[in-house]
Amino acid sequence: MGRLALVPLALMAVALALPAEDDRLEEMRGKTVLVFTPHPDDDLFGAGGTIALLNRKGNKVYVALYTNDDKGSYDPEMTSQHLAHIRKAEEEAAEALLGTLKENLLWMGYDDGMLEYAPQPKLVEEATAIIRRIRPDVLLSIDPGEWYERWHKTDHRMAAFNTIDAVRAAEFWLYFPNQRLQQHLEPYTVPVILLLSSAGGSQLLRQHRQCDRSQARSGDEHVSQFEPSIHKYRSDWDPADLAKAKEELKQEQPRKDGHYVEPFRRATGFIQY
Repeated sequence: MGRLALVPLALMAVALALPAEDDRLEEMRGKTVLVFTPHPDDDLFGAGGTIALLNRKGNKVYVALYTNDDKGSYDPEMTSQHLAHIRKAEEEAAEALLGTLKENLLWMGYDDGMLEYAPQPKLVEEATAIIRRIRPDVLLSIDPGEWYERWHKTDHRMAAFNTIDAVRAAEFWLYFPNQRLQQHLEPYTVPVILLLSSAGGSQLLRQHRQCDRSQARSGDEHVSQFEPSIHKYRSDWDPADLAKAKEELKQEQPRKDGHYVEPFRRATGFIQY
């Protein structure tokens, strides 16, 4: 099951300092951004403020979702099919509030918790095709860890490493040559890779941008991800439960200079040995 912070109104979206001033996320306009997320909500938990900012500045944001998040419920009356439908509707509503078009949500369709057991190299091939088709100026994905394999729940771990593998495969046409020969998808090198939910990171975030109310409200759409709906599903919030969830998640949200922030770590290249 994914997890989304119900983002407070005061949340600040933050971008890393990139090599050129024109490449700073805060200044980007007219660019293409691709976000890979394990579950429908991790994109908002890790980069909701940034997605809202990018959309507001006229960038085109795509979100590739590995799983349908159809297992994370203790409700004995819930079914996987119903939960997948709920989570899809919640994700579409939440991303719409951030300005992301429904048709820019790319559902890869894997079941929750099963990503590590998906056929290989089919999973890499699918992610590679998305990268070659979208051809992003910036790619955001889950951080696999810095110099060590940081623990993730299974889908997070697999999504982190699979996306990086696909980024590298996308550069060389002899990886999955059918994509070029049959689908006319040419090789592509991603210029900038930013990793979400990083612990620390060698580059600190420098600028803070306040997000609008639509970004704050987007988290409210994910009712099923929080109590009491996890144990007994309900389609709406009790005001007291919503306030409690927001307060708990505010305590977990990283801060810098007194502001809530979204940290990223910038990937600088691949070791070729």
